Amino acid sequence: MTTTIETSPRAGKRRGLHARWRGLRMLAAVTLIGAALAGCTGEQFQKGYILPPGALEQIPIGASQDQVLIVMGTPSTVATLDGEVFYYISQRSERMVAFMNQKVVDQRVIAIYFDKNRRVRRLANYGLQDGKIFDFISRTTPTSGQEMSYLAPLFKLLSFN
Repeated sequence: MTTTIETSPRAGKRRGLHARWRGLRMLAAVTLIGAALAGCTGEQFQKGYILPPGALEQIPIGASQDQVLIVMGTPSTVATLDGEVFYYISQRSERMVAFMNQKVVDQRVIAIYFDKNRRVRRLANYGLQDGKIFDFISRTTPTSGQEMSYLAPLFKLLSFN
């Protein structure tokens, strides 16, 4: 017994329409997955003071406190030990995926020390390098002294872990 399959023009159109819908559904699924993954890309966060490019180079030793305020703006905090010290505090963190915890990438404390006449005596750019407070200007790690007792709590305040 032989069977004959008739192909009508209508059946061909149905198959073509079905293939188009399958292609559109596939395109919609790929687009939806792409949009979902785009929402999961990493983010960077900046907290605190943002140092303008070239700002520290504009502050020579001996500059007045007013000049520092014009270039750097209002400090995050001020200490009065052996004169006055302006601290500009910042932290940069990132997270790779939107729902993960943030990871601290960089922490900085820029300290500008003034003498009794309110003139810049010293600049320091403290950060964390290998888990220790490190001055990026003089490339030294302070070993002891009164200054470290003021900087350590500032770094602990910044780290929210």
